[in-house]
Amino acid sequence: MFFGSNFRRRIILFLIVGFSTLLILQLFRMQIIESEDYLQKSNNNSIKKVFKPAPRGIFYDRNFKILVSNRPSFTLEITPDKYDTKNNRIIEKVIAVDSGYIKKILYKKRYYSRFLPRKIKSDLSFQTVSWLDEQSRFLPGVSYVVDLQRDYSFGINGSHFFGYIKEISPQFYKKNKSIYSVGDKVGVKGLEKTYEKYLRGIKGFDYVIVDSKRKTVGKYLNGKNDKKPVKGDDLVLSIDIPSQIVARTDMKGKKGAVVAIDPKTGEILAFVSSPQYKLSVFSDVISSKKWSELINDPAKPLFNRATMSIYPPGSTIKMIAAIAALENNVITKNWTVNCKGGYQLGNRFFACDEIHGKTNLIEAIEESCNTYFYQLILKLGLKKWHKYASLFGFGEKTGIDIPEETAGLLPDKNYLDKRYGKNKWSKGLLLNLVIGQGEVGVTPLQLAHYAALLANNGVTKTPHFARGYVDKYTQQFVTFNYYKEVVKISDKTLKIVKKGMFLVVNGKKGTARRIGGTKYKIAGKTGTSQNPFGKNHAVFIGYAPVKNPKIAIAVLVENVGYGSTFAAPIARDVINAYLRVKPDKSLTDSTKTKIVNKKIEANANKL
Repeated sequence: MFFGSNFRRRIILFLIVGFSTLLILQLFRMQIIESEDYLQKSNNNSIKKVFKPAPRGIFYDRNFKILVSNRPSFTLEITPDKYDTKNNRIIEKVIAVDSGYIKKILYKKRYYSRFLPRKIKSDLSFQTVSWLDEQSRFLPGVSYVVDLQRDYSFGINGSHFFGYIKEISPQFYKKNKSIYSVGDKVGVKGLEKTYEKYLRGIKGFDYVIVDSKRKTVGKYLNGKNDKKPVKGDDLVLSIDIPSQIVARTDMKGKKGAVVAIDPKTGEILAFVSSPQYKLSVFSDVISSKKWSELINDPAKPLFNRATMSIYPPGSTIKMIAAIAALENNVITKNWTVNCKGGYQLGNRFFACDEIHGKTNLIEAIEESCNTYFYQLILKLGLKKWHKYASLFGFGEKTGIDIPEETAGLLPDKNYLDKRYGKNKWSKGLLLNLVIGQGEVGVTPLQLAHYAALLANNGVTKTPHFARGYVDKYTQQFVTFNYYKEVVKISDKTLKIVKKGMFLVVNGKKGTARRIGGTKYKIAGKTGTSQNPFGKNHAVFIGYAPVKNPKIAIAVLVENVGYGSTFAAPIARDVINAYLRVKPDKSLTDSTKTKIVNKKIEANANKL
């Protein structure tokens, strides 16, 4: 009995000592060894990490005037794990969207974790945000953040080169988790896409204390661990505002494109694809209705005609044959043709616009005599013509720094053999090619690049919009370097061809003489591009001043008629705007200038 009692005592004592030891060890582990882990878990229940968006880099023009900036915006977010979809219709009414809008957005973003918030609607009004604050306890999973949107209120609608940003897709997020977070926006078109790595900033965050209802009640550690966002690099473009405004104004209500380039540097001075569209529609989640309107618009405003549309160049390409013939000693400048209003080749008569009579090369360029070039291409041949057209960049992409570009079409013997059968195509095809008709197709950008090479004696740089960027850390301007392009043409040949182009505008019989008489002499070439679906397209290329060219330009207006009548005057206006021949009223008006300056200051103060 004694043994039994003593044994039991020992058992009980052992259990007490054992449990006490375990308790002490557990407390030691929790309070000493794993204290930081438990503190973190506790903080997770009372401390919230709030991300702060980084301002995206802004766009400046060549003179450091703002083209595109940012503005603050309230954005509605929903976290599915906490959200009750029964509240969909209530919130849809408050944010003024169609029924089913929230369901559609949540479904599109269903691949993200349920614990991550989804951006639903941007640009909420202050009244809407106030209502959300008041009703927050009844709307679990619903919140709002202060976000940033692109601000296009500075008077330059460069929709086809600025491009736009869009919220990243789940697929993009999976591939770029180390750089982007759910709900971030990324450049998907134009310069926004090309220079994404420069323009995007580095997000910051604040640690805030929240109560049991997840409402913010104060800063954590007085912001000691907070991190400020870092603004993206600012992009400095080569766009000249007066030239851009004139080009846009002149092209209003028309279809086509204007591209102006600095022939020495390759910098884009003006760039318009018409019709344009408002970039502001992409500031938020674009509605299916609006998207449908844009893509189904018969005028195709989303399509970049300057770099993607392929047109017959018309007579603007005639200088290619002239240069090729002179460089290969096929003709001299004094070789003449008797133009009787056209040329008979076999059973087909190829017409000329007029009866020019005896015509030499310079006169043929000045008066745009088709008959001269019909006979010239028969002496020259396809191979040499194709070689020199290639040297001037036709048939390939220019490499401009926006992603939307096509190479056009420059047919050679292989192409014609493939299309018509080996050696089964007639010489008549050559007569069409030499005057810029038939199979040859170019973009307005290629024509402007061609004009730049002619203007600067065969030397230019790859066409580009971005001159450089302002570094986010040092605030220093860093220039980009671009490839130098050289077409080896003799000075003698260039002098002959450029004299013809000078007379196109300044000669008594020049096809573009109606735009002559400006302070700065313009050289150029008109073209009328045949269109089987309606009126001809009007084309003009040129440069100015003749002695020291500072601007080269291409203008193409669809379905209007002669290049001399419709395209050349637009080129003259843009050239005059760039060279500041006459004041541009839309820019010199003091009231409008003050308005623009106020917008810049107001938006700067918001950020």
